Amino acid sequence: MISPRTTAAGRTLRAVRNTPAPVTYGLIALCCVLFALGPASGLVPGYGTGDALLAAQRAYFRRWGVVPAELFDGPARAALTPATALFVHGSWVHLLGNMLFLFVFGAMTEERMGRVEFTLFYVGCGCGALLGYAVANAASGQSLVGASGAVSAVLGAFLYLFPRARVTSLLPFLFFLPVRFPAWVVLPCWAALQWLAAQRAPDGPGVAYLAHLVGFGLGFGFAWVRYGRGKGTRGRTGGAVVGDGRATRVKGAPAPVTEGERQP
Repeated sequence: MISPRTTAAGRTLRAVRNTPAPVTYGLIALCCVLFALGPASGLVPGYGTGDALLAAQRAYFRRWGVVPAELFDGPARAALTPATALFVHGSWVHLLGNMLFLFVFGAMTEERMGRVEFTLFYVGCGCGALLGYAVANAASGQSLVGASGAVSAVLGAFLYLFPRARVTSLLPFLFFLPVRFPAWVVLPCWAALQWLAAQRAPDGPGVAYLAHLVGFGLGFGFAWVRYGRGKGTRGRTGGAVVGDGRATRVKGAPAPVTEGERQP
């Protein structure tokens, strides 16, 4: 006898396999599950509360995140942390921001690249973004976690592949009135804001804007080399995103900006 739970699980698996972006949705599910089981979610009583919970979070980030000072002069296992850090997030806002961005822009990018290539692209560019930050801050002892670098790479690839996609932005200084811009306007503005923020970013825990910039550049560069010179169709529409201080949408639901990654 087949239980209703088994039947429901089978339907879910079939739906994921039949979707045009199973890797994107699988990454989102994996990140959400890992976050829920980790100390940063606050959902697991075994990590304790108060100071005990904070200590557990610091140890967790240090174990699975990138610590630049250890990456280049530390134990051998540190070489694997650029891959593991992609699936670790520091807070609910950090997680939801990255996953909503990935949900919106990842689906179209995956459909264009294909499942295997998108998977390698996501992990490779994500690790590259974390390594780029680590090289620039080689003496730092702070842990670096989050999928922001990989998600930023997806944005860079999306910009090249779909530059004419119409993006609806909700700008605060216009009282959040919707204004439509093409992706080639919105996403470069987002990258410019990341660069400006990186110039003013203080030392210490916070947002690793440099990782965003490196990821964005790697994603755009990959798409340019892989799909340039008339190799692919560009300019399709779809998806949605929310940027720093503004919500944007491309024919879909809004999503917040990628959040910071440096942890104490």
